[in-house]
Amino acid sequence: MPRFSIVVPSHGVAGRLSQALDSVLAQSFGDFELIPVCDAPDAPAADVVTEYAERDSRVTPVHSPPSDGLAGARNTGLRAAVGGHVLFLDGDDVLVPGALAALDARLERTGEVDVLYFEHERTPWWEGEPTNPAAPLLARTPDGAFSPDRAPLLTGVTLPAWSAVYRRAFLTEHNIAFPGDHFTDVGFGGLVALRAERVAALRTVVVRHLLRRQGNRPALPGEHHAELLDQTELVLTRAVEQDLPADRLKPLFEQLFAAVLKTAAHPRRLTSGRRAFFRRASTLYRRHRPDGYRAPGGSLGVQHRLLASGSYAAFRSLRAAHRTASRAAALLPRPRGLRTRLRYAAALRLPLDRNLVVYCAYWGRGYVCNPAAIHAKARELAPHLRAVFLVEPDAVGSVPPGVDYAVIGSRKYWQVLARAKYLVNNANFADAVVKRPGSVHLQTQHGTPLKTMGADQATYPVVAAATGSFAKLLARVDRWDYNLTSNRHSTEMWERAFPSTHETLEYGYPRNDVYCTASAEDVARVRKELGVPDGKKALLYAPTHRDYATGFETGLDLAEFCEAIGDDYVVLLRAHYFYDRGASRGGGRIIDVTGHRSSEDVCLAADGLITDYSSIMFDYANLDRPIVVYADDWDVYRETRGVYFDLMELPPGRVARTPGELAAVFRDGSWADETATSLRATFRERFCQFDDGRAAERVVRRVLLGEPPASIPPVIPLAERVPAPAATLVRS
Repeated sequence: MPRFSIVVPSHGVAGRLSQALDSVLAQSFGDFELIPVCDAPDAPAADVVTEYAERDSRVTPVHSPPSDGLAGARNTGLRAAVGGHVLFLDGDDVLVPGALAALDARLERTGEVDVLYFEHERTPWWEGEPTNPAAPLLARTPDGAFSPDRAPLLTGVTLPAWSAVYRRAFLTEHNIAFPGDHFTDVGFGGLVALRAERVAALRTVVVRHLLRRQGNRPALPGEHHAELLDQTELVLTRAVEQDLPADRLKPLFEQLFAAVLKTAAHPRRLTSGRRAFFRRASTLYRRHRPDGYRAPGGSLGVQHRLLASGSYAAFRSLRAAHRTASRAAALLPRPRGLRTRLRYAAALRLPLDRNLVVYCAYWGRGYVCNPAAIHAKARELAPHLRAVFLVEPDAVGSVPPGVDYAVIGSRKYWQVLARAKYLVNNANFADAVVKRPGSVHLQTQHGTPLKTMGADQATYPVVAAATGSFAKLLARVDRWDYNLTSNRHSTEMWERAFPSTHETLEYGYPRNDVYCTASAEDVARVRKELGVPDGKKALLYAPTHRDYATGFETGLDLAEFCEAIGDDYVVLLRAHYFYDRGASRGGGRIIDVTGHRSSEDVCLAADGLITDYSSIMFDYANLDRPIVVYADDWDVYRETRGVYFDLMELPPGRVARTPGELAAVFRDGSWADETATSLRATFRERFCQFDDGRAAERVVRRVLLGEPPASIPPVIPLAERVPAPAATLVRS
């Protein structure tokens, strides 16, 4: 039997789960079992956990459906545990080095105890000093093991479940499990403290808790706050049944109702049902108030007395001024220009137009990418919806006939942003755009991340300087309701890079649908539009942007490259969209397609791709055509930009480091040989998971039509998809 069983729920933390697991497996004390609790075998966290379980026999994952919540996940892990003591660790928290050794040593000194409480460090997710909220409370506890009667303030309801280690037999004997779902730590901690007969404290930090920037679930708005009253009633009822002494009952009562009053007075937690919450809380207060209880002084004491009397009107008046100020600050629009601000503010007071969808792509560069693909499918499946595309003045010509548009900054632009029920973007809307209650923001993204993104850029000075304020960036992220991904890797990385409360949709990228739906005729048409000569193999050269460089340089002499590989090839040059130089230009063996509206068309036309670190490789892999990575400055790029995985260890095909090596793989045919094909197959399995040709349909049905997840078409397995045919290559 291992000394410790460590239960780690993983729902919604796949992007940071590896840090939690690493912190456990790196402990100097190794007598433990690690029990990650995943939603299902195919859940995002399951991919992470499987790798750990294969490497270390101490990792024994179990599954608990998301519908069972955090309490269900912990209870599932607890039932699977066989260790002498149980420790609960959130999936985005870590054990500090030496934590298990310190716990073991303390238990050796105190002897068997039902509960060993310990200190924890709350670390701000971004900036600020860490805090140790348990330290003052534990500092007042006796040395060694003691009875709970000797530490009446240690009620258990103010400490999280992961701030203690529990004797498993104690929990089993008393049938103690996590109750409910939300605020489950309150109920569990209270039940444990009521039943424990022998406890101890370790005045050392064991867990480092990373504060989520979006806040913990109990602090977010919603109807779930009623469950705080359920947990309060459960604990106080059990206390009465046990005839808890008055000197323990009073601090328990006071700590529970401090949390209740904090919720009742908070301007945003209770979005509805405030009066019902207050009345029920008042009933519980009067029913369980200990004999001779005296309310605290000051403002908190006033709230206690109003709660005891059931005076909701007076309580509401006490907080009305603060709530009004909070609402005004949250809804204050800040576009530039007084006239614009006034118009936008007026439009925000009008009802939402529930049939209006606003789309934008690449900060207004035109009718392109995922927003355009979603719009096209919405015209088919949801014709009742009215759409407006936001574009810059010089991109008006890219909008197809029959598609309504608004020029960014115009009066119409602010009007539709204020009134639209749905807002769809592959980047972000302006800082001044207000997230109205009832509106739905869909972030579609525009690529799979190899390079670091969002908050992960902060440690790379060159990138951070160009990004600007991360606080503003993440304020924009907070407006998202849904975030789209095309593979499990993206799911995990977006969770890290853009921490917020949005829901992830693993539906694939709508712009990539065409790679499964285009015909040979479509490919021939695009090649003709681009000026690709008949019979020639077209190689798409698509390098990415360098944060440490100014201006666009290919890094490759294309004329020399063409001369070296022979007359059978032409090169389609597509620079990063930062360097869009206007309309496509053809002629000779180098055809500049940077200005062509659709990168998807350009990919369809190409028989092979040459790129460095551009995310286009992930999209192009859906076509199952050869890819060559030209990595002449990989080490510099990796150090200055930061990457999420080593592309040299997992390339989509052959890798060349010099112009000579690049030319050689085309001269000898190795760019498309069996080795290249095998590398591409492995790459596709990891990064082409959800792009099956039906992504746009899934998005429209779920987001714009509101269909339940169970009715959304499932993803077609990779082996069953038939990519669009290449013009000159024959696929086996």
